[in-house]
Parts: sequence; structure tokens; C-alpha cells
Amino acid sequence: MSPDSTIRDPALAPEGERKIEWVAAHAHTLNELYRSRLSDGALRGRRIAMAIHLEAKTAYLAWLFREAGAEVTVTGSNPFSTQDDVCAALVRRGLRVHAVHAADAETFHQHLLQTLDSRPDLILDDGAELVTRLHQHRADLLPGVRGASEETTSGVIRLRAMQREGALKIPVIAANDALCKHMFDNRYGTGQSTLTAVMSATNLLIAGKTTVVVGYGWCGRGLALYARGFGARVSVVEVDPIKALEAVADGFAVMSLAEAAPLADLFITATGSIGILRREHFERMKHGALIANAGNYAHEIDVAALRQLAVEEREARRHITEFVLPDGRRLHLLAQGALANIVAADGHPIEIMDMSFSVQALSLHYLARHGAALAPGLHRLPAEIDLEIARTRLAVLGVNLETVTPEQQAYLESWR
Repeated sequence: MSPDSTIRDPALAPEGERKIEWVAAHAHTLNELYRSRLSDGALRGRRIAMAIHLEAKTAYLAWLFREAGAEVTVTGSNPFSTQDDVCAALVRRGLRVHAVHAADAETFHQHLLQTLDSRPDLILDDGAELVTRLHQHRADLLPGVRGASEETTSGVIRLRAMQREGALKIPVIAANDALCKHMFDNRYGTGQSTLTAVMSATNLLIAGKTTVVVGYGWCGRGLALYARGFGARVSVVEVDPIKALEAVADGFAVMSLAEAAPLADLFITATGSIGILRREHFERMKHGALIANAGNYAHEIDVAALRQLAVEEREARRHITEFVLPDGRRLHLLAQGALANIVAADGHPIEIMDMSFSVQALSLHYLARHGAALAPGLHRLPAEIDLEIARTRLAVLGVNLETVTPEQQAYLESWR
């Protein structure tokens, strides 16, 4: 066991081990890429710092980095998604872990700094939690960092802001922007896992419920798709006219939040922004409305305003906080406004994260080999790596592709 870890209870390790072993048995793409790429020695001796939702799937990725010869230090990117038994299992396996479930803001910040104090040369990040703190609090470590990869839309948004200001001093691969990530993880992973979390937490029927999805990026697309599949009447709220038109073409009603607030039985936010559902919306919501967040940060929902508005607050059910308003209406907030699918369920399905973590794994592998030649700033994952992951996934599924004939190739390459 690593002597310099910060976890809740080492005795929880056996249950964490069972969870990690289940992931290992089903992460077929990642396992194949470990055999073909990650075990080639490129990661041997590297110091990797990871900040990510700390549950069994992410733990297995961290373990594969360790198996590839890296020295790995892990923390959580959201205290409420951290699973203490998984942390204990990783420590038992010899990784450093600084994470505790439901840590307060200051403890969470300290865990991130402790992870950076491992002096990483590679960073795997979620929400840009490590990269922003690296620049703000551990800038002396910047020269030793070869590069980072970023998991989420929210993190890429923060990193683009840093790049616009000239503040981003290391190369970062926007793993979220890889096709094998956002087209599957954000859409199908978020769609299934969030609706699963809502159904599990509430034990209520989705069919027939008026459901409002706020944001129609890849996550919002998936949420609307799955909600409709479960029989909900789905409306979309958007600020982008192109995305709004796409939602209309996909068959969804599009309206403002002011219009949607009194109509919906279920609200799901997925914007990557701040203050989406606010006091003026809570004041108009119907009795019994359910509120869930599928975005990376709890601040998509103004929970403080909801708390100020309420005359009573209680736990109505595990993962559901009931707020009683002055007129007697009751609003129900899932997972305290945090990422519902992680806090109130087990996150994305293994097969989805199998692809996402293949992107992350090969991003760090690429940085280990080529990071020194990359300029500071955001970079896309090379297209050939994206295609390699897709081909590997199809191979493990037993799916064969058609091939282009020489005649077709000549036609496609000619302008005459």
C-alpha cells in the first residue's frame, strides 16, 4: 500500500477490487489497445497525475497506466462522485490516491494540489481541475510537464479561455473533441446513464412526463434521444440558433426557459455553463418538478437560490432533496445539483467509457512520444489515432467493414 495517500478507509479495498475486476472483464477495446500500444514502453517511468471521476472504470484506466510502467497519482474531479472503496483498492495496488467522497471545497482543492506535487510529466484531466491549478498554484512545475489531455466539454471550454488569454503554457490534447469520445460518450453515455439515474433515484415513470433538456450539444442530443425513447414528451432549450434548428429538425419542441419552466415535470441541464436554472425559473415550476444536472459542474443549477427561496428542505429519498416553497409547491433536486449520473448511479456504461478511456490512454501515449515537439495550446487527437480506436472497437465487436475497390479509389481521387 502506498504510504503517502489520502483516503478514507483502506479496509474498503475488497469491494473496490470487485468493481475494478468487473470493468477489466468488459473493457475489451482498452485491453486490446493496452496489448498493442500502451505496453510498448513509451509510458515506462513517466509520472502521470490524474483528476477524474474516481470510480471503477477510471480506476482501471489508472491501473493500466501503472501496468505500462508509469508512476500514477490519482485524485477525483468531483468529490461527490469519488467512491471510497475504489480509492482503497487503488492504494492497495500501489497507486497514490488523494481523494475522499464528499470532501469539502478546501479539502478537494488540497487533494488536487497534492496530486500535482507528484511532479507529473503527463496529466490526465477532467474539467481542467489540474491544469488550471498547475498554472495558478504550481507554476514552478510547468517546465517539467510534457502535456495533458482533457476529458470533458466543460474542461475544453476553460482551456480555450486560457488559450485566448495566452495563459495556457503546455500542450493539451482535447480528448473530448475526438470523434470516438464525444459522439459516443457525450451522446449515448450521458443519455442512458442520466435517465437511468433519474429512474433509479426517483422510482418514477419517464413515459408521459414533459421533459425539458437544456442545451443541445452532444450531451443534450443524447438526453433528448433517450428521454423520447422512454416515452417522454421532450422540449429543448438552446441559445445557439443552429443547434436550436437541429433540435426542431430532430422533432423536438424548442422554447425559452421562461416558457418551459411552468410546463416541465423533469428538467435536465447539459450546457457546461453557469446559472442555467435560477430563482425566476424555480418560482414558476410546477408542484413536484424534478431537477437534474447532466453537466460537469453543480453550478448549472443555482442551488443557493433554491435554498433561499424554500421554507423547508429535507431528504425525500436517497439522492433527492425536497424543497418546499412558500406556497406549498415542492421541487425535487437530484444529487444536490451535482452530476446526476455519477452521484446517483454508476456513470456511463463500461462499453462507452471503454472508448473514451481508449482516447485518453492513446492521448497520453502520444504525448509521451511527441509532447516535447508540440507547441503550448489545445491540440486535436491525430485523426489516425481516432480511426485506430474505432477499428479496434469494431474488431472486438466482430464487425467487418466494406473495402473500396481500386476503381472507386481512382474515381474518388480524380477531379475529371
